[in-house]
Amino acid sequence: MAWAAAIAVTADATAAPRQLRVCAEPDSMPLSNARGAGFENRMAELIAGELGAELAYAWQPQRRGFVRKTIGADLCDVWIGVPVGFDRLLTTRPYYRSGYVVVTRADAEEPLRSFADPRLAALRIGVQLVGNDLAATPPGLALARAGAVDGVVGYPVYGDGPTAERMSADLAADRLDAAILWGPQAGWFARRDAAGLAVTTLRAPDGFDLPFDFAIAVGVRQSMPALRDEIDSALQRRAREVRALLDAYGIPQLELGAEARAPAPAGESR
Repeated sequence: MAWAAAIAVTADATAAPRQLRVCAEPDSMPLSNARGAGFENRMAELIAGELGAELAYAWQPQRRGFVRKTIGADLCDVWIGVPVGFDRLLTTRPYYRSGYVVVTRADAEEPLRSFADPRLAALRIGVQLVGNDLAATPPGLALARAGAVDGVVGYPVYGDGPTAERMSADLAADRLDAAILWGPQAGWFARRDAAGLAVTTLRAPDGFDLPFDFAIAVGVRQSMPALRDEIDSALQRRAREVRALLDAYGIPQLELGAEARAPAPAGESR
């Protein structure tokens, strides 16, 4: 039976290595880029190492139909950084929670902190626009409801380079008085700007009906609950390293809160 053992060893040696196939945006710093320099790239490397898998990327700009064009086309199985409960994918427990922030120049007399600020109508405020129809983010809608219209400058997410980079540059050049950004995108550019930019947490106006902060998890193909559970366990084991990465990239963090759900057991449908 020695020949049978030899065949088994040869088969094991030539078996394809396990891969962690990750969908990612190729130009969305500080989250990800094609050079692997982003926070979510580092997260993917950490997870792949814990799973003993080779990391393979499917690069795709995050436009409408991102899941259909990547996971739906069988190019990848995992999307790092999705809101908990995202209904197109299974999600792990969240590894951080963040929200919208205001970025101002560090030498500003008083940073914008509230949508009730009487200066709103007089300030030049940058805000992100998303989608092919240039829809406003929740802060954009809050600004409109507060009567700040004339001084608001929209920055389409689909453009040349990350919106946070463009908005930070305009702040430093005094073309804006303030910018309202998704926190994980803002902190990294604010730290790197030589002119000095300050980041302040922004809360939704009283009674506002859209969320201003989100618990963020890893999303996995719906047919792969076992992989989701493996990744969830890896994140729990490496929680300290994950927190260090968050801090290193300047990501503003909020308490996760009671609404941060644990994953459903393997095999349970969603």
